[in-house]
Amino acid sequence: MALADFITSDLDIFYDNPFGVSATSGATTAKVLFDQPQQALVGDMVLSTDYQIRAKTSDFGTLLAGASITVDSVAYTVRETRLIGDGLECEISLQKT
Repeated sequence: MALADFITSDLDIFYDNPFGVSATSGATTAKVLFDQPQQALVGDMVLSTDYQIRAKTSDFGTLLAGASITVDSVAYTVRETRLIGDGLECEISLQKT
């Protein structure tokens, strides 16, 4: 087994856990880690909520701003996709559609 194959299969274990949720964009469905890290508040009003997923780059790393993705049965639009670490994973900023 090559090192790249080992690392990729190791990522599968990372996403196949109780915290991984299903995401679909186009013909690709895979597990991702979903995060809702912050809400921008002014007084008692929520101005925006940051939604983000962490995914394998091989699954969703080519998504561009404006692309549609469904995460855990909720529709979102991609705001930005960024490679992280060694490039095998990416973070994708989302907004609710």
